Amino acid sequence: MSKPTFRRATLADGAAMWRIARDSRVLDLNTSYAYLIMARDFGEHSSVVEVDGEVVGFCMSYLRPADPSTLFVWQIAVDSSQRGKGLAGRLLEETVRATGATALESTVTADNDASNALFAGFAARSGATETITEFITPDHFPADDVHGAELLHRIEPLPGA
Repeated sequence: MSKPTFRRATLADGAAMWRIARDSRVLDLNTSYAYLIMARDFGEHSSVVEVDGEVVGFCMSYLRPADPSTLFVWQIAVDSSQRGKGLAGRLLEETVRATGATALESTVTADNDASNALFAGFAARSGATETITEFITPDHFPADDVHGAELLHRIEPLPGA
């Protein structure tokens, strides 16, 4: 196995990002079109990790228009064959570094232990403070879309702030 390579996402990565999200069985799966467009339009704010030339993880994110110093992580996932190697944490670090963000936000359901641990660990390694607040409640979602509450995780200040 070769050393992981981190880079910005491109349109060509959208299909792999969709596959990894689908196979995670944890993330809300968007249409494949959404991953293609996000990779194209927000590729400068998103990252992928490759091992042996294959995309094995992604961080789909963007700088918030109302607060361009804040990186909002829409989804982050690593292929099951590569989990437990610290790649998700490295994806966060590389994406924050590449964008120059001084704060990071993401929404996570309370029962998503892996994501909760990922963001807590990232905050600790960054020497930053993580605050978790109510954000999107089940009432915000359409009545026919049963969805748990999404808690807003905000991590700041990040290195370089």
